[in-house]
Amino acid sequence: MIADSLVIGLAQIDSTVGDIAGNVARIRAARAEAAAFGADLLMFSELFIAGYPPEDLVLKPAFLEACRAACEDVARDTADGGPAILVGLPFVEDGRTYNAYALLDKGRIEAVRFKVDLPNYGVFDEKRVFAAGPMPGPIVFRGVRIGLPICEDIWGPDPVECIAETGGEILLSPNGSPYWRGKSDERLAAAVARVVESGLPLIYLNQVGGQDELVFDGASFGLNANATLAFQLPAFTSTVAKTVWRRGPKGFVCVEGPKVQVEQGEEADYAACVLGLREYVDKNGFPGVVLGLSGGVDSALCAAMAVDALGPERVHCLMLPYRYTSKDSLADAEACARALGVRYDIVPIEPVVAGFETALGPIFQGTTPGLTEENIQSRVRGAILMAVSNKFGAMLVTTGNKSELSVGYATIYGDMNGGFNPLKDLYKMEVFRLAALRNRFVPKGALGPAGEVIPKNILIKPPSAELRENQKDQDSLPPYEELDAILEGLVEKEMRVSDLVAAGQNLETVKRIERMLYLAEYKRRQSAPGVKVTRKNFGRDRRYPILNRFRDAGGPAVAPQEGPSGRGFAPTDDAI
Repeated sequence: MIADSLVIGLAQIDSTVGDIAGNVARIRAARAEAAAFGADLLMFSELFIAGYPPEDLVLKPAFLEACRAACEDVARDTADGGPAILVGLPFVEDGRTYNAYALLDKGRIEAVRFKVDLPNYGVFDEKRVFAAGPMPGPIVFRGVRIGLPICEDIWGPDPVECIAETGGEILLSPNGSPYWRGKSDERLAAAVARVVESGLPLIYLNQVGGQDELVFDGASFGLNANATLAFQLPAFTSTVAKTVWRRGPKGFVCVEGPKVQVEQGEEADYAACVLGLREYVDKNGFPGVVLGLSGGVDSALCAAMAVDALGPERVHCLMLPYRYTSKDSLADAEACARALGVRYDIVPIEPVVAGFETALGPIFQGTTPGLTEENIQSRVRGAILMAVSNKFGAMLVTTGNKSELSVGYATIYGDMNGGFNPLKDLYKMEVFRLAALRNRFVPKGALGPAGEVIPKNILIKPPSAELRENQKDQDSLPPYEELDAILEGLVEKEMRVSDLVAAGQNLETVKRIERMLYLAEYKRRQSAPGVKVTRKNFGRDRRYPILNRFRDAGGPAVAPQEGPSGRGFAPTDDAI
């Protein structure tokens, strides 16, 4: 029998990598919800049974066997006549492992399709663990010919073209598409292109939740065959949604489905950081978090994000003052903690620093105090925060931003201590903008209070590490507006030094920042993971060698000449 209408449920919900039993429980709960609104078919996102991305778990035969057994177990549920299921899993056939999407109906696995285009850029390295599938034809469900292009398969024309040429009537695309700024526009553009080329309507179902540094924002949508918006699901929110599709003279059209506004720009960045932190803490089983609240903008924003993610009762803030800590910082930190409603303790570090100086005195005798002594303060703070973390089980949140990590303006085994960093992919000026945003905006689902939670004084005072008298960040760095523009060019855009100079930057400043960027690579390798917000985060997006003597001279390329090898710059704790 050929169906003239289909009720398609969309499970835009979270899965956890490796938690196969938990993911199966989530499938069953969502199916019960979809059965209640009369779904014929319920879609889940890419590799849902395994969790996405499973990375090298796919290389473990035991993992693959467990995923297959779980899929067959869930398939047996469909013998009850309720909604059929479309679900992703790693699937072994003829000795090869595929990224697969399976139709479960009538108590069995009815059909399977394999991903054709395996992404192998940025955070993706699927070619390392999966085999590419053949070009997919449609599956038949209730007499309807359904195409199942998996994620990357809609970013190029060939898989969808094959589906259309072999009689496909509608495209159902499962995705594991991580968030980065502007990604929603890119997804929509790809989807529109495939709809226009094929003349077929499309459902784009994306997962939601966090996995290590990645945040999946959901924001699933559908397009009619004329490329008009059929439905839009929320971003950063789990939901099981109902859509109704009816066959008309020109094919299937969506006649029922939600249409909601999704966060854009800085609001989306903030929501991504909150969701990424919440997921990392909760999925790893931490009871809460602890962080140092210095009175500066970075730690204040981290504290606000932590409260929004976890609630104030799960956030513990410590002020760790020393002789260079200003009265403003003490007052601002206390005001921020009070506004957020968190536990706030003050632990002076003067006696601990003095103990270090006494112990090191005989070794350091005759030397001039400098960066080493300054960094003792940071390392003492890091040790105290780690002690509190170890004692009570709360995860230490580290609070450095992308500008600081770029140029090494951070102390390894000091302020870099921690298990996760929600600001890791935000430049300093973006931190200021998101802090100001939080005083007037609370993302949906946030557990923190509305209103001003970051004191205005924090937003206007010059940034300082406060490791010496009257210290300012600009003593060692260009103004952050200038620094961030240079770093965006060097990191995100891989620009030549000469291109940045042509854009108005100073040659010597750019060369100095480039050198600092390269020298700090060893620190970044030891930094905590953090939420990916930009197109190119530090980590899997940007894989630079630690030992690296290349420097862009800033002029036209010249052929290398023979000569004595130069002495390289050894990475030190303070590349700046």
